Amino acid sequence: MKTEKGIILVVDDERDHADGIVEALEKLPVKAIAVYSGKDALEIVRRQRVDVVVTDLKLDSDIDGLAILREAKRHNDSTEVILITAYATIDNCKEAIRRGAYDYLVKPIDIDQLRTLVGQAARKAWVAYSRESKTEKAEAEEFEFEGVWGVSPAMKGIFEVLKRVAPTNISVLIEGQSGTGKELLARAIHNNSPRWDKLFRPINCAGLSETLLESELFGHVKGAFTGASSERKGLFEVADKGTLLLDEIGDMPLNMQAKLLRVIEDGVVIPVGSNKPTVVDVRIISATNHDLTRLIEEKQFRQDLYFRIKGVSVTLPALRDRAEDIPVLAEYFLKEAAAEIGSKVAGITDAAMSVLMSCDWPGNIRQLRNSIRTMVVMCDRDVLDVADIPPEIHQVRQLAAGGGAASSLAGMPLNELEKQAIVDTLARTQGNREKAAKILGIGERTLYRKIKEYNL
Repeated sequence: MKTEKGIILVVDDERDHADGIVEALEKLPVKAIAVYSGKDALEIVRRQRVDVVVTDLKLDSDIDGLAILREAKRHNDSTEVILITAYATIDNCKEAIRRGAYDYLVKPIDIDQLRTLVGQAARKAWVAYSRESKTEKAEAEEFEFEGVWGVSPAMKGIFEVLKRVAPTNISVLIEGQSGTGKELLARAIHNNSPRWDKLFRPINCAGLSETLLESELFGHVKGAFTGASSERKGLFEVADKGTLLLDEIGDMPLNMQAKLLRVIEDGVVIPVGSNKPTVVDVRIISATNHDLTRLIEEKQFRQDLYFRIKGVSVTLPALRDRAEDIPVLAEYFLKEAAAEIGSKVAGITDAAMSVLMSCDWPGNIRQLRNSIRTMVVMCDRDVLDVADIPPEIHQVRQLAAGGGAASSLAGMPLNELEKQAIVDTLARTQGNREKAAKILGIGERTLYRKIKEYNL
């Protein structure tokens, strides 16, 4: 048995070509997987470390090989990309290399040359990744799951649980307020599981009629109901061997809960209007912002389904209860927005960060992300400051502090903003200066000096 050292992603919208390349790479000590669209390729490079991407330059979509190259490098600089083209010209080959491609191959492909090039690229990527892992070990330990960030004790506790859970097939129930990152956590579980190279499919169970939800999950045959003009596979079949996220499962109609329970227990789906069963293998992750135990008491949620989906449960804390994580999240969202928009913004001042950390964030991570994005769009400097924070954030903060709806921080001097941030944080921590300093992102000695300076 070969020892796999390297993950190779092959991208070609011609299925036979992609599968042929994967077969050709079987002799190498790598794991090669194929996808047949640019969209699926982007999803994988965004969520999972890949050592080498072998992609056709021309794909039948708006997403071409250069777009995949750009996204792969943006998410993991150690990933090497080899482009395949039937139209090799000096200009487009130079452009590919300039953008960071490892090399290119011209069709028809020489198999020996392909194996040699992929082997060399995989070794280079592996060495680079190993070096990054060593130099950034302390940082890596803070981010156990790509896409989910946190250094707070609450998040580290969740990471410890999920490190044990992710590699298994056990069902997971994620609870928490809206906007706390439940879908991100579900994706992270999938990406750290043996199913990572299969599909992850989320569905929001709220707001869908029972008929539509049943069709979305289990599929339907032509003529099963009004408007069913063709056969359609449900998400259980689409995500076979992968992961299905049942978001807002607490809002699922009771009749559908019974049907879902049967599918989960039997591993068999029957499309609407059909009597032909199909065996499926899907990992179930559920998410809700409801208290399911209360819904059970109110006869709105089935207890047997609850026990079936609650293999392991975790509760994501509200952002206001993990303020230590705000700098990590804000910096990431800033880089994300700047890269997407093409902005020169590269940082956040301490004063602005203090304001962000002292806000209650009723919309949680989603609200923080949207706010940072707005700040990046509107800022014409290279650093975000207090003046760039949206007015509604100041208003929410003032309301939380008892300032009233008419209160505003607009026009307040920076030293007064800093003073108010310290006052609010000390009040929140009940005078615990060590914890307040950690939330504010400053040293304890600096906090003591500021308290003395402001006569607090």
